[in-house]
Amino acid sequence: MTRLAVVTGGGTGIGKATAGMLAGEGFDVIIVGRRAEVLADAVKWIGPQATAVTADVSDPAQVPAVVEAVAGRTVDVLVNNAGAYISGDEDTLDGVAARWRANLDSNVLSAVLTTTALLPRLRRPGGKIILTSSIAAQRGGGGPYSAAKAALHGYGLDLATSLGAEGITANVISPGYITDSEFFDGRMTPEGHQKRVDASLVKRAGVPDDIAEAVRWLVGPGGGFVTGQIINVNGGTVLGR
Repeated sequence: MTRLAVVTGGGTGIGKATAGMLAGEGFDVIIVGRRAEVLADAVKWIGPQATAVTADVSDPAQVPAVVEAVAGRTVDVLVNNAGAYISGDEDTLDGVAARWRANLDSNVLSAVLTTTALLPRLRRPGGKIILTSSIAAQRGGGGPYSAAKAALHGYGLDLATSLGAEGITANVISPGYITDSEFFDGRMTPEGHQKRVDASLVKRAGVPDDIAEAVRWLVGPGGGFVTGQIINVNGGTVLGR
């Protein structure tokens, strides 16, 4: 039977590129996101191996729709890519609390709920869990977003530790500055772009395919002995540690 991958946040940017790569590798791919029309466009781009589930995976009431779409099949790869930088009014303590909760829900709880729901369906041995973090987790600058992405590092290490004996690997990919995604829509100036390019050792911005290629390695034969790692894909903007 064809291998199955689930990619949250699969309608745009890194998630879409990753889903397309996995389909090209022969996987059936379920992409998950909140906007049906965006997902429909992504499915057309990915091809006939893709199907979509419209769900907010930070909401416990909506995650079962993903499990239903799996329809009892074994999940070979789970890419927890859903997440966002959420701004908000921090003039009051209530505003601070709301913004922090929103960032934690979007970036951390989404991964926790999806992984927990699909854990019984993950292949044993051989299942792969990948979490998408951010360079902001390692150098700061994003407030609650930085903290939320850093929390994924600890969660990924915990998954690797608890699931290793069952033959399941878990790793975190930490992207640097990636263009061609919605993350910076409306928030990036030409000066900001150039500053980020200049900060990289290779003097270019990353693209979603750079992250998809890291996923290709992790889910392929060469990644089978890699688990519990934070894998930086940032052009050398932040050096490994």
